[in-house]
Amino acid sequence: MTKLEFTLKNDALFKMLFVQYPELLRLLVASSLAIKHESIGQFEIKNPEMPSEFVRGKFCQLDINMAVDGQRVDLEVQVKNRGNYPERVLFNWARLYSTALGRGKKYHELPITVIISIIDFPLFDCEEFHSEFVPLEVTRHTPLTDRMRLHFFELSKLPSSVDTADDLKLWLTLFNANTEEDLAKLEALGVPFMSQAIEAMRSISASPEFREIARQREIARLNEASALHYARQEARHEEKLEVARNALQMNMSISDVVKLTGLTREEVESLRSH
Repeated sequence: MTKLEFTLKNDALFKMLFVQYPELLRLLVASSLAIKHESIGQFEIKNPEMPSEFVRGKFCQLDINMAVDGQRVDLEVQVKNRGNYPERVLFNWARLYSTALGRGKKYHELPITVIISIIDFPLFDCEEFHSEFVPLEVTRHTPLTDRMRLHFFELSKLPSSVDTADDLKLWLTLFNANTEEDLAKLEALGVPFMSQAIEAMRSISASPEFREIARQREIARLNEASALHYARQEARHEEKLEVARNALQMNMSISDVVKLTGLTREEVESLRSH
């Protein structure tokens, strides 16, 4: 098996591909929302740029925000569960929804706001790979409003079989592809938009622009890991020093403190002198 160097779960590749190929993005959004792509009139990417803070390695959400027939639709891929993911999605929805009301507008003009999350970790205690949430009354299940829709697609629950007539499963299988063999199987199905998407993946992942972003991101990741390791080492050393101070106050011998903490004799002696 030949492992892919970059998969569609890579957030930079994900964003560059769908910004450069908006017709593919239209197809993905349509299948995610279970609507016909031909029915979509207005389709506009609101944030096509690659944030400079992302390239420099700063944490930021690399999503694709769109206007789709008057709705606000936000699409993102998340690989790791860093905790509180539903709350993060809800916060993102609230931010998009609240900023959609322009000066002088009325509340009834607020748009339907949709979050689409493609996630590479199990989130809900169910077998289904797709979960959709809307606000409902607890006992009657009466909808509060049609303005909120949250879609979660859990890649880890995706069936292994692929139906060429199911565009959504085809897209999610492409996101799930980790090897060249996985891509070859999808190409062999002969679905035109899949072949185009795979060709676009290969083209962009080989481009100098993407390679430079990937290089800078890797440098930033290594620097972050190094800084974190150093900080942890410093914290552990401070803990040892504190243990040594307490031991000396209890009149423990320097030799025993050295054995207890792993500090050097010189470090322990310097603590006693202070």
